[in-house]
Amino acid sequence: KMHPELAITWHFIGHLQSNKTRPVAEHFDWVQTVDRLKIAQRLSEQRPADMPPLNVLIEVHISDEESKSGCQPADVPALAQAITLLPNLKLRGIMAIPAPSDTEEGKKAPLKEMHAIFVHLRDELNFDIDTLSMGMSADMAEAVECGSTMVRVGSAIFGPRDYTKKE
Repeated sequence: KMHPELAITWHFIGHLQSNKTRPVAEHFDWVQTVDRLKIAQRLSEQRPADMPPLNVLIEVHISDEESKSGCQPADVPALAQAITLLPNLKLRGIMAIPAPSDTEEGKKAPLKEMHAIFVHLRDELNFDIDTLSMGMSADMAEAVECGSTMVRVGSAIFGPRDYTKKE
């Protein structure tokens, strides 16, 4: 059992295959990358009864990158509605990992689009959401300026990733 002063909130970020949902449902507090209903259903079914609902964010495919996962922007409201009906999940908002850009406007365009989707869900469709997770080390200033409530800053803390092969 963890000491209360050392309580950690665990966030799962990454593409989640349906056959890997059980350990995530059992051990995490948040899943930031729910991109389809099947994953949400499995997480809800596999969440232990003695744990609070799992906080989830819908991952939005905001940039046209083949390598990125996510729900298409037009499909977000329907997925959000379906998630709110699952008993062991709590929809908290949306997240995205926009494509990198060398220009300020290139960085801001997808961030502004994400903010518009978030506001539409919250203010027009009346979803009870509070989290817009976007922005990483390279674009966190632009993300905060565009309304992000949560940034992911691994490289700013730990340095850039080393993709070279280790011998």
